Amino acid sequence: MLILLDRDGVLNEDRADYVKSPAEFVPIAGIGAAIASFNARGWPVVLCTNQACIGKGIIDEAMLGRIHDHLRDHIARAGARIDHILFAPDPPWAQTDRRKPGPGMPREAMAMFRHAPADTVFIGDTDTDMQAAKSAGCRRILVRSGKGAAALAKGLSDSALPVAVFDDLAQAAERLLAEGIEVAPL
Repeated sequence: MLILLDRDGVLNEDRADYVKSPAEFVPIAGIGAAIASFNARGWPVVLCTNQACIGKGIIDEAMLGRIHDHLRDHIARAGARIDHILFAPDPPWAQTDRRKPGPGMPREAMAMFRHAPADTVFIGDTDTDMQAAKSAGCRRILVRSGKGAAALAKGLSDSALPVAVFDDLAQAAERLLAEGIEVAPL
């Protein structure tokens, strides 16, 4: 199994004004243990995150690297690791296929780790995360953390459905590992 994770709202508290420094990266409880449980199964974990703040000139790639180093340090305390980080720096007005809802990052991760879509799960908190995953043929889990509860209240688009829904990454990991749940069909 290949695990693809969105960042903001799944691993850390979402901010309306972007995470602009390591100090603004506030992890959501339980993410280290959840990722460590995937690692223990031998499942690669890849971050797939839109980072329009780069395309908008708010931060540069060096700062994004420091933020991700901070994330890696945080989860390492739980014995966890992220195997690769993919990001789309595109601003919304200059979107490429890589920026979600485009399927570019999930497809790149599947090619990199040689996993089929049926053996890949994307965990995110937005309709666009789920659209990208479905377009790439991945199984989908929407978490209520971050923007997930609002996305559910608004209603997910047909191009995202169906999805499995859990409170947060910790609950999704627990259920995925313990029960072998069927994650949203292809």
